[in-house]
Parts: sequence; structure tokens; C-alpha cells
Amino acid sequence: MPKFNMNPKKNEMPTQDPLVRNKNFSEVALGYSAETAVDEAKRCLNCKNRPCVAGCPVNVMIPEFIALVAEGKFEEAYQTIAKTSSLPAVCGRVCPQETQCEGKCTRGIKGEPVGIGRLERFVSDYHNVNSTQMPQKPQSNGHKVAVVGSGPAGLTCAGDLAKLGYEVTVFEALHLAGGVLVYGIPEFRLPKAIVEKEVDNLKALGVKVETNMVVGRVFTIEELKTKYGFEAIFLGTGAGLPRFMGIPGEGAKGVFSANEYLTRSNLMKAYESDSETPYFHAKKVAVVGGGNVAMDAARTAKRLGAETVYIVYRRSDAELPARREEIEHAKEEEIIFRLLTNPVAILTDADDNVVGLRCIEMELGEPDASGRRRPIEKKGSEFEMDVDCVIMALGTSPNPLLKKTTAGLETKPRGEIIADETGKTSLEGVYAGGDAVTGAATVILAMGAGKAAAKAMDEYIRAKN
Repeated sequence: MPKFNMNPKKNEMPTQDPLVRNKNFSEVALGYSAETAVDEAKRCLNCKNRPCVAGCPVNVMIPEFIALVAEGKFEEAYQTIAKTSSLPAVCGRVCPQETQCEGKCTRGIKGEPVGIGRLERFVSDYHNVNSTQMPQKPQSNGHKVAVVGSGPAGLTCAGDLAKLGYEVTVFEALHLAGGVLVYGIPEFRLPKAIVEKEVDNLKALGVKVETNMVVGRVFTIEELKTKYGFEAIFLGTGAGLPRFMGIPGEGAKGVFSANEYLTRSNLMKAYESDSETPYFHAKKVAVVGGGNVAMDAARTAKRLGAETVYIVYRRSDAELPARREEIEHAKEEEIIFRLLTNPVAILTDADDNVVGLRCIEMELGEPDASGRRRPIEKKGSEFEMDVDCVIMALGTSPNPLLKKTTAGLETKPRGEIIADETGKTSLEGVYAGGDAVTGAATVILAMGAGKAAAKAMDEYIRAKN
């Protein structure tokens, strides 16, 4: 049997048929078989300089776990990933590997990179199906820490600290742990059972999860320190405050933020026939934006019964910020892309229902501060789109509640918490990371921030005692 597979292309990921999956919420990607996983793993050259690891924000030992997959040692491969990652089954599904680990892969120079994310998903799923062993709770070191927010940053921070023996309590504002993993990412991309399993693993390590706890309302950050005795606190509260365009008609019936629309479907399961959570039964939907959240909202609208769904984006296909895989999946599912198009007004009837979207055509000028070419309006090019629902997917900012209720917590003008590379904030013993610091970003970057903060919190507490 050859040691290496020198095929320049990675093994294809099997998926549901596009015109079948756009009517259901089952996972789109079906996962590798054991045979395919072994074959893909043999494409890894096990480079000495390990560029893929340098591209991973949580420093997964990628060559080591892939070498184990190549040998058919799938459980050992999972345990290798789990040494540095608290959410391997999540990362294997939603990480932008193409710009991180796979983006650095040597095989990508003259062909396609190794399917690192697909292999991570395979071994995580193998573990979840075949292993009944839960992580063992380490011996307590006698120190208490709090984590505010149970998204990827908070869960990673909690997991790393629990492994060091800390008594960790996670406070989550919603009724279910997972943050954006449960309210933002659709079931067809990330099944909620996967997130629940990852949370259960953290609970087995001793992490306590308190839901329906809105920090800043139930109690303050200061009270966590003085009244409840937490020696250090991590703020991973995300960025859940949606942005709008400020155009006429945004208050009409049938206009939603992508956050609300996705939360109703994902967390509150409005798509289930017996769900008590209502959703808007639209026929023609325009989703404004071009990121991953826009793709998620558009694909969700299609699955909820919309006959026609548009992505309305003011730049061209080349500038779409969403993952290319998500863009291609959306196109396969018959989402219509109206590019170089920008809304200027939402049209309504006498009862304030959405009846259309007035747009203007755009052209691209010189690059702006983001490096993308600046969109410029083409005079006299206005036109109207026939829609009965508009979903704004324009990015988000942190909720201002923590800032308002936490004296001395320094933030940026849009509300992002100011923290250094370790997560240290302006408050003694308080750290922060993820979208609460960066604004809306990726799951894996939030995890990297949670990992860095956990290390810094451990060093802070050790120095005090």
C-alpha cells in the first residue's frame, strides 16, 4: 500500500441533492466514509515545518491527527485533536479552513490542500458514534472562575480552565448553551445535537452551565467578583445587536434582522410542524448582505417555503465575504444573486406590509479601507424588486448592556470591548474575547481568543496566590 496519495485533488464531500436539501433542514454535507478518510489522510506529506498548524488559531496538532487517520486509528486521532480544541465536531463543520489551516497546506501549492476540516469532522463524528467514554473531571485546584456567554469563545475558555482544575461556571443569557452555534448557524450546516454533545463533554469536565442568566440584569460583573467570589471573569458575550441601513421602510411588517430570523428557526425551531414559535410565511424574500449570515438566512428562507429568494449585495461575486463553499451551496439551491445592487427603500402598502424593494445599480471604483473595491451608485439606474420580506444581514455589534452596567469597562465606539492579545480588559481580573472584542468574526477566531484568555487567567490567578 503506497505511503502517500499524490492525487492533486481532495476527496469530494458527498452532499444531499440541492433540490432535495433546499426543502429540508437535514445536514447538507454527509461526511466521509472510513475508506475515504484514510485515502484523504494519505495525501498529507507530514511537513516538518507544519504550516497548517501555524494557520490554526487553536493550534490543533494537524499532522499528528491526520497520520493516525491514515493508519485507521480514528479514536486516537480524535483524542489528539481534543488536546487543544474543545469543539472539534463544530470546527470540522464551520471553520473557514480554506483561509486558515488548509490555506497554508503545502499540497495546495500545486493542487488542492488536504481536506483537514473534512477529516476533523470525520474523526469527531466517529468518536461521537463509537465512544461512550466521557472526559474525566480533573482534581479541583480550589479556584473559582466565571465565564459570561456560552458561545465558542466562552466554551473554549471554560474547557481549557476546567482541564486545569478550575471550578468554572458559565452564565448564558438564553435558555440553551451554545451562543451563535445554536441561534445563528442553521441545522443544515451544524446540527444542534453536535453542539449539545460538545457542551456535555465540558459538563463532564466539571463546567457548570447556568442558563437564563442575563449578566447586567440578574447580577453585575462586580457582584460576580465581590458577592460570589469568582477570582477571574471571562466575557464572551458575542455581538448580537443587528445593524440596519437606515433606509425608508425598515420598520415595516416583513422586515427582519438576520439575527431574529435565524434565531426563530435555529434556536426556537420554528420550522418544526409542532413548534409554538411563529415565523413569517414569505413567498419572495430579499436578503441584504453577502456574508455567511446572509447565505444562512437565504437558504433558511428557501427551506421555510419561500418560492424565490434573492441575495442583494452591492459588490461583485469576487468580493462576496461568505465562504466560497456556502456561496456555491446557495447557488445550487436556487438562491438568486442580485450583485452590484444596493437597496435605497423598502416599499410598503397601506397596511405597512412589504411589497417591494427599491434598489440602485452599483459599479466598483478604487479599493476602500477594507481592501475591496468601493461600490459607487450608477445614476438613473433605480429599479424595483417584487418581494414581500426583507432580511438585513449587514453585520452585528456587541449588546451595550455590559457597558452600561459595568463601571470602568472600556469599549470602542461601536461597543466592542477593548482587550489586549491575552484578553485582558481595563478591569482587574476581567478578560474578554471573541465577537465581543472583534465584532462579528469566525467561530475558530473566537475559540482562539478564548484559549488565549484561559492561559492568561490561569497565570493571573497563580500570580495572586
